[in-house]
Formats: sequence, structure tokens, C-alpha cells
Amino acid sequence: MDNPVSDLDEVLWQAWKAMDLPEGYRAEIIEGAIEVSPTGRRRHAVLSNRLRRALEAHMQGSGHAPYHDGNVIHRQKAWVPDLFVAPEDLDEIPDEEDLGVDASGVPMVIEVVSPGRHNIERDRVRKRREYARAGIPVYVIVDDFDGDGAVHVLSLPDPKKAAYEEAHRVPYGTEAVIPSGPAKGFTIGEDITRS
Repeated sequence: MDNPVSDLDEVLWQAWKAMDLPEGYRAEIIEGAIEVSPTGRRRHAVLSNRLRRALEAHMQGSGHAPYHDGNVIHRQKAWVPDLFVAPEDLDEIPDEEDLGVDASGVPMVIEVVSPGRHNIERDRVRKRREYARAGIPVYVIVDDFDGDGAVHVLSLPDPKKAAYEEAHRVPYGTEAVIPSGPAKGFTIGEDITRS
């Protein structure tokens, strides 16, 4: 059984819904706080778009597609992943208030890490826990700032522990393979991570 939504969750949810951010900014509710961040830099856009185009080709005819710049909602938490995979018809997985898509229908999220200690910690730690709590089956982190660059493929979420049971770190220069879901077998290699 899900835990009831706390008063803090409700206050954050109402504040998040009322926000009117200038273009180029996004707001997310992550572990009890509203976080506002600018959209990514050029390298961030390059990696995100390479991933989106390659995923689109890989999943052709699967009934699923990659999306960007959309809200993924779970129990009054809201995230804007760099990319997420969902049914081609997003109307199949609306959230209760029609503000985005319900996390339960999202089989994979991808974050491209931005520079800066706070950004790195958000994607590697806080969002990792949030996506696991939501039971999102696969979380991929493309991280230019992990040594010479690495792709982390996380799967088998344990919502109660807010952790992924399987975690694979693949250095840039080798291929990271998606283990399950509609993107199963998709590889992230140098064609995507090259500078």
C-alpha cells in the first residue's frame, strides 16, 4: 500500500503547479524540495538529441517513443527527465491532474549530467532515489563528469529501498546496453558520447 501524501508534499505540489517560470527554466519536486534549473548547455543538447534520434530509430514500430521536456509525475512529485520512454500515445498514461504522464507508464528515463556539484549530485543521487521509489524499471545516466565519461545503466528498482538492484557503469568508448523494456538491446556507444 502506498504511503499517504504528506502535508509538505501537498504544499510543494500546489506551489509547483502555481509556478510561472521564464522560458529556459524548469522546476521539479525532488526529495521534499522544489528545484529550479536552467535548460542544458550545448553539449547537453547534443547528447540528448543524439540519444533521442537513436532511440526513435531503435524503437520504430514498438508502440513506444522517446520524449523530452515533459513532466513525469509520481504521487505529487514531478520530474522533467532529459528523455523518457513512454507509449507513443501519451494519453494512455496521463497523471491524475493532466499535468504530465504517470511514472507507472514510463519504462525508462535518461538524464544527461550537467556540470556543477549540485547538478551532478541531483542526477547521480537524488533523482536516482526518486526514480527507484517510483518503480521506473530502467534509469540511464550519461555522465561526462565521471572520470573520462561513463554511462550508468540502472535496473530492477526496489521502491521501498529507493534503490536499483542492478547497476552497471560503462566507461565511454565501450557500449552500454539497455537490459529490458521497449528499448531492450539499445546501445549507447561512441556514436552518441563522442565529443
